[in-house]
Amino acid sequence: MCGIVGYVGEQPALDVVLSGLRRLEYRGYDSAGVAVQTPEGDLAVAKKAGKLANLEALLTETPLAEGTVGIGHTRWATHGGPTDANAHPHVGGAGKVAVVHNGIIENFARLRLELTERGHVLLSETDTEVVAHLLAEAVDAQRAGGADLDLAEAMRSVCRQLEGAFTLVATHADATGVVVAARRNSPLVVGVGKGENFLASDVAAFIAHTRDAIELGQDQVVELRREGVTITDFHGKPGEFREYHVDWDASAAEKGGYDYFMLKEIAEQPKAVADTLLGRIGTDGRLTLDELRIDDSVLREIDKVVIVACGTAFHAGMIAKYAIEHWTRVPCEVEVASEFRYRDPILDAQTLVIAISQSGETMDTLMALRHAREQGAKVLAICNTNGSTIPRESDAVLYTHAGPEVAVASTKAFLTQLVACYLVALYLGQVRGTKWGDEIVEIIHQLADAPRQVEQVLETMEPVRELARSLADAKSVLFLGRHVGFPVALEGALKLKELAYMHAEGFAAGELKHGPIALIEEGLPVVVVVPSPRGRSVLHDKIVSNIQEIRARGARTLVIAEEGDEAVVPYADHLVRIPQTPTLLQPLVATVPLQVFACELATAKGHEVDQPRNLAKSVTVE
Repeated sequence: MCGIVGYVGEQPALDVVLSGLRRLEYRGYDSAGVAVQTPEGDLAVAKKAGKLANLEALLTETPLAEGTVGIGHTRWATHGGPTDANAHPHVGGAGKVAVVHNGIIENFARLRLELTERGHVLLSETDTEVVAHLLAEAVDAQRAGGADLDLAEAMRSVCRQLEGAFTLVATHADATGVVVAARRNSPLVVGVGKGENFLASDVAAFIAHTRDAIELGQDQVVELRREGVTITDFHGKPGEFREYHVDWDASAAEKGGYDYFMLKEIAEQPKAVADTLLGRIGTDGRLTLDELRIDDSVLREIDKVVIVACGTAFHAGMIAKYAIEHWTRVPCEVEVASEFRYRDPILDAQTLVIAISQSGETMDTLMALRHAREQGAKVLAICNTNGSTIPRESDAVLYTHAGPEVAVASTKAFLTQLVACYLVALYLGQVRGTKWGDEIVEIIHQLADAPRQVEQVLETMEPVRELARSLADAKSVLFLGRHVGFPVALEGALKLKELAYMHAEGFAAGELKHGPIALIEEGLPVVVVVPSPRGRSVLHDKIVSNIQEIRARGARTLVIAEEGDEAVVPYADHLVRIPQTPTLLQPLVATVPLQVFACELATAKGHEVDQPRNLAKSVTVE
């Protein structure tokens, strides 16, 4: 959720930190703040509720002293509302130490009470301020014992007292040229430059300065100095880490002439799909995945697949279920990750759990993954973020190659997750012998045509935009689908809820007569995703019947149907054509008009498309 930036170097720290926070605005936040080490040996702190522009206006009115060491934060409220007092950084030790924090300190109430009993005065409602005072105490204890100030050791001692999920970044006025940070179950990455080093929640924050990064492990503390970084665990032992190079540059995280990141990311989908498919067939003609640390002999013994995911990724998992069961004949369940471990699921060594997460840091999915591994199940991650926690803790990973996705509402990440799910299903079919090699190659060739087909859809979207603008005053929109069109309907409804803040629901069309048809009234827009008459003719006929039922009751029908399907024409008030595709692959093209529809309708209503209210890009708390 929140965005964190830390910097030690030679540039003006405030400029670096603010530019980093701007690049992290997509994560969702409701206040922002910065702290800078001054040449006079003090800390200069400024923070403000609201958008980053509010903080920048404050800094224009009351400039901070310049310095080359700084930290910054954009906060999404958990403990305490979005106020100036609750904004980060929080300070302790008479203003000598400043801390920013992502996550939740679960034992903060007890720690706060103990600090208050020891005479500390806390000024906010947050759990973070507790850490600032504990750090100040740890530094005071070092000095009382005659030791030099060691901010990293102070951070380690504090972390050993904390329970919960957190990323902490701190600086101290007397620890000149030093920033320290710690992570447990919350994202943090180090950027390595020349004569300067960076910390951030996401590489996007420092990608304009360096593309060399370090992936931190669990329960680690990192100390940043101009000349280098030192990584240890919470007990001071040298920490294991992995260095990697980011394969995209700063321009990939810019709007590139589009009004919104979402528009740019919708347009990037053909390339993202193609990149995710790149290099998947080996020289021997067999399908290969990225980091498959599960032996084929184990996969042959799998008797159940369970997919865990949240939001849009959950819808990708629902579509994957159809492909996995059809191509491998292995039962597949799809679970909302936030509910998974609380219902005592039945898992064992013959269960394959597939965890889908764009960021690789989704806390609900991460906790589901850990529960699965505790039960002996194997876990395969589908993820877009190299070096994130979920792929690191999985037995195997298939990376999507969507590039940075800045808009909160997911588009290209969804399509690449679908492609990755298809690849996993085909790989299982290959290993288990339920798909012949030539069958797999044929499906891969069909997938390889998807970028062209998505491009074709994008070129014909002006009528969809015009339709969306005409519905700006609609109170509700329903979405219907069958087979793989049902999850597409759910995804279309989710996009409209996220962006347009209006009532939208997706239904399996066959369920219409079991209750939802009562919602149909004169003029109600109903989007219908029609299955191909070629692949699922019986379902096609049934959904045409559904369209007739709702139209007879006054609904305004918005029909998405493939080219050549003439049976729907008499019953469609508005018809959107998509290319002919194999049934299981239709979501790759059927979803795109719904993305454009939601984006345009939200724009027509005057909403902030890239940063919808109350939402964050990466949900890193349960």
